Amino acid sequence: MRVLNVAEKPSVANILSRNQGLRMREGRSRCNKRFEFNYSIRGQHCQMVVTSVIGHLMELEFEDRFRKWHSCDPAHLYQAPVRKFVPEDKLDIKRTLEEEARKCQWLVLWLDCDRGGENIAFEVLEDFLMGDVGSFREIHESVQNLVRPNQLFADAVDARQEIDLRIGASFTRFQTMLLTDAFVIDIAADDRHLVLSYGPCQFPTLGFVVERYWEVQSHEHEEFWTINCSHKLDEGTATFNWMRGHLFDYTCAVIIYEMCVQEPFATVTKVRQQEKRKYPPHPLNTIELEKRASRYFHMSSEHTKKVAEDLYQAGFISYPRTETGYFSERTDLHGIVSEQLGHPIWGSYAQLLLEPEAGLWRNPSNGGHDDKAHPPIHPTKFSAGESQWSQDHHLVVRHFLACISQPAVGAETTVEIDIAGESFSSSGRVIIAKNYLDVYRFESWGGSMIPTYVF
Repeated sequence: MRVLNVAEKPSVANILSRNQGLRMREGRSRCNKRFEFNYSIRGQHCQMVVTSVIGHLMELEFEDRFRKWHSCDPAHLYQAPVRKFVPEDKLDIKRTLEEEARKCQWLVLWLDCDRGGENIAFEVLEDFLMGDVGSFREIHESVQNLVRPNQLFADAVDARQEIDLRIGASFTRFQTMLLTDAFVIDIAADDRHLVLSYGPCQFPTLGFVVERYWEVQSHEHEEFWTINCSHKLDEGTATFNWMRGHLFDYTCAVIIYEMCVQEPFATVTKVRQQEKRKYPPHPLNTIELEKRASRYFHMSSEHTKKVAEDLYQAGFISYPRTETGYFSERTDLHGIVSEQLGHPIWGSYAQLLLEPEAGLWRNPSNGGHDDKAHPPIHPTKFSAGESQWSQDHHLVVRHFLACISQPAVGAETTVEIDIAGESFSSSGRVIIAKNYLDVYRFESWGGSMIPTYVF
């Protein structure tokens, strides 16, 4: 039995064929090689042929008569026929699949466990291949339990792509042609020179930007005045803020200020002490990874995704494109922590997490969303620290260790005083137990110290 295995990307094909006593052949596309080795599926001897695509094989576009900008009214694009086709740069991949398909009896698809993966499966089936079909979910374990791709998931991706195309193309043409004179946009020479292109995901964001711009433009600036005071002791200096906040009436502010200056004493009216907690972050998803990498390391979203993908391909972190914000009960969290015990920086912290008497462990919080395809981003094996990936890798590991740790505990003191009938307040914080902050060095929870007051 000869089995054709098609992976979603070349790097996955390399992983699947690793340590299998394989032989390699070049494909028609230089990026998509062919690997061959023997294997057993459900007790049946098989000759495996492994190759790959590079993501989606097909693109969606309007028929030729609707592709020119001035060929129709933009509103007509919502009814215009569309077609899926193989772009020029992927024709060699198509030919490789056709050649191998003619020699094989089975097809196994190694794709991401999401709607996009299912859609790629049917792109392969519809245009290139015939035969019995299966899709892999986890290497070696699932190969004995193949299932058919989900047509509904694939159709959902087709629908999303068509909606994106129709809305994006119609609005882009409409607003660009409408505003050509205002913005001196030259689209006659080359239709590709588009500067007002917005897709369905960007339209709501554009609305928020415009709304905020209008708010800023309509804002009327007004002068205001406030009064603050400070108290200096050997223990330190406490700065008290006016509890009125500020006044827009200059005369009233000056009168109150002079009353306070003439009053020789300040009376402590309230001292309130209470415990505060700073909770660790939710488990890490893709958007949060990009936001935190930008905030902590000033990394662009594109660079963050590239490094995360490299870490994933190297086996150091889990799949980096996920919307899931909590771990399932089946996840072996203790096992993941154990992988980090040998690290020179956070290994001792991982050891404390696994010691019950330390009391540092806390089940991770629920981030509120599950994409039903992938778990939150987490480390998958030990790494002493590859320099080219260190920042992203450190963030993923530290974030994971933090999200299963106890919150930081602090004591906050608030003091209120009275001067000439005016109230002022000051507050300070002392950290009692850093807990997750010991490993999550990207966050701080400091606070000013204030002297001790009684009333």
